[in-house]
Amino acid sequence: MSNVEGRNALVTGASTGIGQAIAIRLAEAGCSVAITGRSEARLKETADLCRRAGGAVTTRALDVRDLDQIAGVTKELLSELGRVDILVNNAGINRPAPTQDVDRDNWDDLFNTNVRGGFFCAQALLPAMARNGFGRVIFISSQSGLVGIRGQSVYCASKGALINLARALGVEWAEYGITVNAVAPTFIDTELTRERLNDPEFRRSVLTKIPKGELATVADVAYAVLYLASEQSGMVNCATLPVDGGWTAW
Repeated sequence: MSNVEGRNALVTGASTGIGQAIAIRLAEAGCSVAITGRSEARLKETADLCRRAGGAVTTRALDVRDLDQIAGVTKELLSELGRVDILVNNAGINRPAPTQDVDRDNWDDLFNTNVRGGFFCAQALLPAMARNGFGRVIFISSQSGLVGIRGQSVYCASKGALINLARALGVEWAEYGITVNAVAPTFIDTELTRERLNDPEFRRSVLTKIPKGELATVADVAYAVLYLASEQSGMVNCATLPVDGGWTAW
């Protein structure tokens, strides 16, 4: 039901986990997918899976903390693909730490990766999307952007910033036919979270906060992104879609 066939999508942070699942789902739905990550070699698995799903794939090494790289890669992709209709800003990191242990490098790395990088990717693609009169920009935020979580003050701040950034850009860019939204997943077993979730006490504490009583999966997030990327979601703008089993409802 979600029509993205024939569209071109860019997914950042697509080497593994959520980004990989999003890229594969978009490819299955008929998108040509450009995938980026810090190491082009690590993108090979994602690229192979996207091709098996039936999608054309382009790969680029991109560290979203580097604004010159963003400018160069987006320019190359627009030249090669002709247009980018869908941008999924998924690249992100988390370094849990008690607030008193947070240093400047921790703060800067999280905000430069989670917020600044996504903003400048979107800004770089705005002129082309506006000319085409169509665009879907989707930020992968987190339930941590909606509620406070102990030991994650900087991560919560960065993911909350994405939610309000989506609102502001969506208001500003709607006149160009561009919608901007965020997806806010709960805990998922990925490289970023596996070490903590392998701690039985931490895992129990997480599951007791999710009314559904289970973790989300990367597929859950990918399906949410697919809807927001589609033509059918045209009246959904400046919104945040929690994929959290009900965590943020109580």
